[in-house]
Amino acid sequence: MERTVLRVSIFGLLLAFGTTQPKDDWEIYSFHINSTVSSRYATTIITSRVVNRKDESQEIEFHVRIPKNAFISKFRMFMDGQVYDGVVKAKEAAQQQYSDAVSRGESAGIVSSVGRTLEEFKTSVTVAALKKVTFELTYEELLKRTLGKYELQIHARPMQPVKDFKVDVYIQENAGINFIDVKGGLSTGALANAITQTHADKQASVYFYPTEDQQKTCDSCGEDGMNGDLIIVYDVNRDRSLGDIKTSSGYFVHHFAPSELQRIPKNVVFVIDKSGSMHGKKIEQTRTALIHILNDLAEDDFFGLITFDSSVSYWKRELVQADSQNVKSAKEFAGSIREQGGTNINQALLDGSRMLNENPRKGSASILILLTDGDPTSGVTNLEQINRNVMEAIQGKFPLYCLGFGFDVNFSFLEKLSLLNNGVARRIYADADADLQLKGFYDEVANPLLTDVTMIYNGAGNLTQTNFSQYYNGSEIVVAGQITDNNIETFVPRVVAISRNASIVFSDKNSTTKSTDSNIQRVWAYLTVKQLLEKELQYSGDEKEKMRNETLRLSLKYNFVTPLTSMVVTKPTKEKTEVLHKPSEGGPPPPHGGHSHGQGNFGMAAFPRGSSISTQARVGTSYRRGRPHYGMSGVPGHPGYHQLLPSVPVAMPDMDYDMTGRFKPVAVDLPMIRPTILPVTPPTSRPVEPDIRFLLQAEKQSLPLCFDIPARSMLRLLYLPSTGLSVNGALDGMRGFNWIVVNFSPSITITVDLGGVGIKDVQVSRMVSWQADHETLTAGSATVIKRDTEVDIAVGETRLIILRHGFTGEEFLWPVLRQRSSDNNAGGILALKPAIYEEVHQPLSTKLKIKDQEISVSRSVAPDYSFSPAVVLPCWLIPAESALQAPLADFTHISG
Repeated sequence: MERTVLRVSIFGLLLAFGTTQPKDDWEIYSFHINSTVSSRYATTIITSRVVNRKDESQEIEFHVRIPKNAFISKFRMFMDGQVYDGVVKAKEAAQQQYSDAVSRGESAGIVSSVGRTLEEFKTSVTVAALKKVTFELTYEELLKRTLGKYELQIHARPMQPVKDFKVDVYIQENAGINFIDVKGGLSTGALANAITQTHADKQASVYFYPTEDQQKTCDSCGEDGMNGDLIIVYDVNRDRSLGDIKTSSGYFVHHFAPSELQRIPKNVVFVIDKSGSMHGKKIEQTRTALIHILNDLAEDDFFGLITFDSSVSYWKRELVQADSQNVKSAKEFAGSIREQGGTNINQALLDGSRMLNENPRKGSASILILLTDGDPTSGVTNLEQINRNVMEAIQGKFPLYCLGFGFDVNFSFLEKLSLLNNGVARRIYADADADLQLKGFYDEVANPLLTDVTMIYNGAGNLTQTNFSQYYNGSEIVVAGQITDNNIETFVPRVVAISRNASIVFSDKNSTTKSTDSNIQRVWAYLTVKQLLEKELQYSGDEKEKMRNETLRLSLKYNFVTPLTSMVVTKPTKEKTEVLHKPSEGGPPPPHGGHSHGQGNFGMAAFPRGSSISTQARVGTSYRRGRPHYGMSGVPGHPGYHQLLPSVPVAMPDMDYDMTGRFKPVAVDLPMIRPTILPVTPPTSRPVEPDIRFLLQAEKQSLPLCFDIPARSMLRLLYLPSTGLSVNGALDGMRGFNWIVVNFSPSITITVDLGGVGIKDVQVSRMVSWQADHETLTAGSATVIKRDTEVDIAVGETRLIILRHGFTGEEFLWPVLRQRSSDNNAGGILALKPAIYEEVHQPLSTKLKIKDQEISVSRSVAPDYSFSPAVVLPCWLIPAESALQAPLADFTHISG
């Protein structure tokens, strides 16, 4: 039987080479991105489920685009009850396996290319008629702090609306999250209603659950679905000058980013290529960027301008102060730069180095920046000789940053040249925003705060890089290592650096925090591999081979796909074997404009309807801190609370203690759900009813409110007068809900209980058990998606998730409103708006001021069941009526 070739991107659909398939032939019926960040370490799992709706087999391709700095660590395919795992091997061994397959006629290997921020990997598999395949990819990356923030970028272009599309991002930072924001084209218009965001002290989450209709309604969306960016921006608190140090299982990671420091004046020399190859747009954008950069120089900075082609030209032969007159003259010089001649990189860099060496200033930081678009063609052209000459001229006194314009440049040469001189290389893409790329790089190094930074760790070894020539405002230095004999008592970290004219020492005996974060060892492995790959570029002979062998050993141990390893994708019998390689920045350009800006197809121009979702700067593991907790007992002031979590694993944070040495009261949390409380006045002849605790988010405050509801209550969760939609639930008396009912239209009812999910209307009644496979049901305008441990209900612009927690016999449900209605008259617990309060601190207590009333509160914590597994959040424990600002009868009544 003839097979049709179909290409499915992990973030969307790619149709093969101009063929047009009817959409009924295939369907991405589920697409999930789950990203977690812990200690700035990002782990992302992408799961794509595709069904072949044809009555004949098709080849379906999984096409993934991941951040350049990420390492793939796992890939799996699920089909016909079988699991096919990718295996990481040394590149030579993987290539041999692939070559053997090719010799047997099993051709077609992996294709990979490099975009501005992404790399592409793909594989394919033949799916039988009317069968399904699930692809699952995991990759890891350490987020880099730039200009005072970390960014998580998701570029979504699935090229078809997906019924079950969701993005879940969880962030856990021991230092505390200072702010979090969501930006990008997918956060505007109707799609803004598909985003739910929470932030409480050390945890934050972002959920993006657009309905099929919403996927067609953003500014750049259409009948083919979404096309745009979702960018999650955040930073952490920086209370300690020494920074945030976490230890776990004999490893540590240190994030160092002091901000309360005086800026150091800089000496900067710009070395600009004006050879003939820079003609046209390149030289125009260079002039524009240079003028903007000159405008941003501080008056206490000194600077110089050098241009070169076959020879070298100067604006002035020495550094001058960046006063208004000199800046004006330099801008005129920059505006007159014209391209011509060859490329004498060697002489230009030697003259730039001489200019900095001959004009030393005490208490300043020197920087040399090179911009070029090609190979050296004049003067000294031997690359190794240029490396030696420049190293001898700089002598480690200041960093050299190399900016390579476009893809004609020898980027590997620039990368080695910068690394040898304590700098970095950056590719500038020849797009419409090239001038902004140049200005953006300068902004990163514009404000030095420290020079000659040395990170010292007594009682530790196997350290990553510990010496840094400069530290810039808004950036971060990260060091990881192993603690000798896992003895935390002998582990003493400190940092020595120069700030302006003085040496400064950072130390803090209380800066180290023990953690159960299993990612800390992987952070060490990730950093070590990255830095070994950089060092390998700088060495030759035995030293190079030694570093290469250690890089390979760690890559195989931690299952990283790196330039020295590949992932062999094994597939069903008689299908081809494929090998995933990690490309290098110094490699060839991606075909057909693959280096375009974020909206581009990243090398997939051959596919006329290319699609992608790209996740960048991402993310760790789930929020598990402290020891496992299987229940609570004897909580002061909370009778019966010990019944709340009898068998549900909940990770507890570092707990606060009261004056007696006991734990302060503990809480159960529901982040976006606004609970209700009844005043409990049980008669003396009856036992005290247990309570279940809920959470009310707070506006512009890190701590939410928490309060208690009697555990055998019927709750009005949501009511929308405009549509008639209502959601009600029954608490189970111990942990959470045992059933939740959704009613809408005259006769449609959706019931979720511990048995499964049921839909009933006038014509049909259907029940799906929790044990059944992933399934999508429809009833009128509602879409119900049953997953392994949750039910996703979308009705119009409202999206409700019902999570199943616990183990067999000890299960319960918990509702979470992922997308709110715009109905201003909405009622119920889920419709409550975030609380607005002010803290009023008194000598022996704390009160909250809410609507001109001061209310006594106590500090507590709460397992948050909107996460799976639950996480624990701190909160202010407050009487229910005060939190709800409404009579309890508006939300609940006591059953039986």
